[in-house]
Amino acid sequence: VESIASTPNTTPAKAGAQLGTGNDEAPRVSGNAPWHGNLVTAAADAFTTSFAPETHHAITLEKHLPIASGIGGGSADAAATLRALARLHGVPPTDPRLHEIAAKLGADVPACLANRTTLGTGKGDTLTNLEGLSGTPLLLVNPGVAVSTAAVFKTWDGYDRGPIPEGNLLGRALEGRNDLELPALALAPVIAEVRTLLDTAQGVILSRMSGSGATCFALFETPEARDTATAAAQAKGWWTLATTLA
Repeated sequence: VESIASTPNTTPAKAGAQLGTGNDEAPRVSGNAPWHGNLVTAAADAFTTSFAPETHHAITLEKHLPIASGIGGGSADAAATLRALARLHGVPPTDPRLHEIAAKLGADVPACLANRTTLGTGKGDTLTNLEGLSGTPLLLVNPGVAVSTAAVFKTWDGYDRGPIPEGNLLGRALEGRNDLELPALALAPVIAEVRTLLDTAQGVILSRMSGSGATCFALFETPEARDTATAAAQAKGWWTLATTLA
């Protein structure tokens, strides 16, 4: 998702690996959102170590996604950086070293590197491409509240509620769940309002909270239904991103 709304651009540079930002600030959310490191520079450093490119590069990151929002923005930035550097330095996108770097950066970075709809198993870095939902209208909504992933996991009861059910793709999605939603709701009750708006929207196929929150997402039958829900969320002052599944 981050590669849709944020763009790490790479260009040749005279010396070293340079990083800059192309906008003054990302969308703001209220609450504490501790910074755990810069995944863009971590990805760039790992790329340089693995591939030893003969030319230098500069990276400009335009950040448009809210932070601490449960949509893996930093991980997607890291993956987009790897893709951009590979393109700049002539590394094939299928080079297995890119996946190895991604897996070391974070469990969800390989899925972001794939840049398509996938099922992640194990830690999340064993990927299976999913067919049949490409092009489905998708809406992300964040109510403007930062939710700490660490705090959500601390609140979670730790109970294993079982694996994703078997069956066809949409059926599995409909029967699936997010075990972190209840603890996230305890920290940010406004998530329930977002879910209600999405669950009751006309033409919705399914909605869920994303990651550890507070962003929620919904799939829709048509772009028109998605856009109507987008307008309703924006009327509440919430951040939205209307797109489609890859």
